[in-house]
Amino acid sequence: MNASYKRMIILSSAVLFSLSAYGQRKPLHIKDILTLVQSSQPQMKAYEEQAKSSQYNVRLAKNTLLPDVNIGYQAGYATYNNITGMSYPGLILPISGPPSAGNIYDPVPGTAAGAMVKWNPLTFGQRSAAIEKATAQYKLANSTYNDALFRQQYAALSVYLNAVYLQKLMQTYQSNIDRTDAGLQQSLVFTREGLRPGIDTTQFQSALAQAKTDLLIVQRQYYAQLAELTRITGLPDLPDQVLLADTTLLNQLPQMADTIAGPAANPVYQYYQVKKEVTQTSLKEVTRIWRPKLDLWANAYARGSGVNANGAIDKADGWSLSRKNYGAGVQISFPILQFSEVQLKKKQYSAMLKADEAQLDQVTLNLQKQKETARYNYDQNILITKQAVVQSQAARFAFEGLKLSYASGLVDFTRLIQGQYDLLKAETGEAGAFLQAWHSLLDIAVANGQLATFTDNLK
Repeated sequence: MNASYKRMIILSSAVLFSLSAYGQRKPLHIKDILTLVQSSQPQMKAYEEQAKSSQYNVRLAKNTLLPDVNIGYQAGYATYNNITGMSYPGLILPISGPPSAGNIYDPVPGTAAGAMVKWNPLTFGQRSAAIEKATAQYKLANSTYNDALFRQQYAALSVYLNAVYLQKLMQTYQSNIDRTDAGLQQSLVFTREGLRPGIDTTQFQSALAQAKTDLLIVQRQYYAQLAELTRITGLPDLPDQVLLADTTLLNQLPQMADTIAGPAANPVYQYYQVKKEVTQTSLKEVTRIWRPKLDLWANAYARGSGVNANGAIDKADGWSLSRKNYGAGVQISFPILQFSEVQLKKKQYSAMLKADEAQLDQVTLNLQKQKETARYNYDQNILITKQAVVQSQAARFAFEGLKLSYASGLVDFTRLIQGQYDLLKAETGEAGAFLQAWHSLLDIAVANGQLATFTDNLK
């Protein structure tokens, strides 16, 4: 087996291995990112659970309609002395017997059992105000989640665009390496034939080392962007296991974007709108504090005492519930002196409500100006991109002409390498112009509060 055949086998094996490794990479589309951020990022799961927890405040507010029932039983061994014997703080006082004429310290048993029912079916609007406030707080928690999700999805899209741009730069810098290497090989031939000075070869070698260094720097930046992308999307894959599937967008311009929509769909606007709603319901709750409170109650009570009504001691009777009572009633109360406190709280929440209204107006203004700026940048970047394409084509034609002139001896190394640098700068400028055009569209989508404005432009 000759050496050339061995080299062919090694090269074929390397290509097959590379293709196998390439095939194992996970394709990642831009539209998949939005779902991944929502479903796979641990931080978003935390926001989701926090929103769910606030939902129980609504149920707790509604749960106050149910009656409150307390039952208890106790047994004690206390002195036969006056009516109370021994007092234990709790549901029931352990009465030991009837009044005594003097101090009698003989211990006797006593038992008691009771049940107390308390119900507030009518709260004069206080319960409904509490439910409205809890509902508004639940909506605020959901708005917080939606705003956080929107920000993370925007960050993921922005990182994806930057990664696509860096991938394009790697291709551009690799082409620059190929051009420099081709010039080096040509310079070696010309130097051997005496057509070019040896310094050209040295300069080409220096330029080639610089070109490889530039590629390594971009590869490092590209890896960092992929690592950030996997972090935001919650992917467990290593950065070099991710394949960006939507790379053709740097070869096409986005379509016209809608900038007529109002701010109502923007999560930031929705958050401050619901925040204002929470303050409104809090003010409503405060105004209903100064209202009557109605309680319906009923109880049943039984006791046993080791002391009879005539003062005789019967310890066995103390362990049985021999005396039984029950009762029911209505209680209504009104906090007369809370008027001043309620008025102060009303003024406090009224000021907070005015602050929320002003803040909402500022958010509306900010989003409108953000949209206007994004639209202007979009129009300008479209024009810049078109000029960048023209510049790139012209630089490519100029470099091809300089290569022929260098081969013919009409220009020196300096002119050739300057033309190559101009071509590299034009190609990177073209990629950057496409990137900025797509970033401008993404900024419009953010101002609209609808990322579909961006994703719908993908082909």
